[in-house]
Amino acid sequence: MTPRRVLLMARTLDLGGCERDLAKLALGLDRSRFDPRAGCFFEGGFRWQELRDAGVPVACFPLRSYTSPSALRCAWDLRRYLRRERIELIHTFDGPTNLFAIPVATAARTPARVASNLWFRWMTAPWEHKAARVIDRLANRVVVNSKATEKHLIEDEGVPPAKIFLNYNGIDLTAFHPGPGLDLEELRGASLVIGTVCALRIEKRVDLLMEAFAELLKKLPRIALLIVGSGEMSESLHRRRDELGLGSSCVFVPSQKDVAPWMRTMDIFVLSSFSESFPNAALEALACGRCVVASNVGGVPEVVLEGRTGMLFQSTDGNDLVRALSVAAADKELRDRLGAAAAVHVRDNFSMKLALARLEGLYSRLLKIPQ
Repeated sequence: MTPRRVLLMARTLDLGGCERDLAKLALGLDRSRFDPRAGCFFEGGFRWQELRDAGVPVACFPLRSYTSPSALRCAWDLRRYLRRERIELIHTFDGPTNLFAIPVATAARTPARVASNLWFRWMTAPWEHKAARVIDRLANRVVVNSKATEKHLIEDEGVPPAKIFLNYNGIDLTAFHPGPGLDLEELRGASLVIGTVCALRIEKRVDLLMEAFAELLKKLPRIALLIVGSGEMSESLHRRRDELGLGSSCVFVPSQKDVAPWMRTMDIFVLSSFSESFPNAALEALACGRCVVASNVGGVPEVVLEGRTGMLFQSTDGNDLVRALSVAAADKELRDRLGAAAAVHVRDNFSMKLALARLEGLYSRLLKIPQ
């Protein structure tokens, strides 16, 4: 049987959850059945190089604006590419590539079109929200990564249940597993390290975490807060550190290519977002055997099981976050028990191998490949 050609697309091929998932899928697909390619809007990046080094062809369609003349040129180039390369299935991994590539693939009569919706649409601009409903009709399937998002699409967006495909995020267990953390000079002498790894965006509510930490610091003066990430909120969060008087107890580190050692450096990992579909960072921290304290939003309680694999607090409620952190900080036995159970839970239910197998099954059904 000749392997069927598939195109996997994301806005960029650098660091990030969608980019990681695309790359792992491209590298892991069964080559006897599938011949993968990757596409993006921007050349370069960590995943771009990883894919090229592995022999996966990468194509760039340099879209910068949907309303510029270049958009038509990029659409024409993608249409020609789909036909020239005889692409039989296209899978887009984020909002920008959904809106660009699914209509083009429809016009090119690409047999199978798979979009992704890994977020809640009330977070997007009104025009994007409306456009997403058009994509729902053009795509053969819409991949979601949590039951919470599936429910949102069915109840709020009117997407037929049969069109939705639930595929939980998968973790590379060779990278994310329990083990020693980093020996950081800034954290030496800390009795306990609380931390997070995330893009510093407003919905991540790192400011809420900092305020809760400031309250805990009054009772436990030797604890430390480690924040790993970069983004638009970086400057304001640095100012907030000064306003709260956290000083050297709060350490900022820019985004890292390999986050697992940083997560293993934390005794308590905190996800303080007010909106999440199914957060990779929490899943990775659980896989690393960390005690996870997370906001009870979206698909978070589908993996952070209260009292079993982690602890939940009510989103945006700083007092409830202080409560959860106080309980975890005071009980090492509890942290160890939750962390150990979390690592096993992720290993058994959220491996990259399982996520890959689910998508291979979906692709096979859409392309009518015997399984």
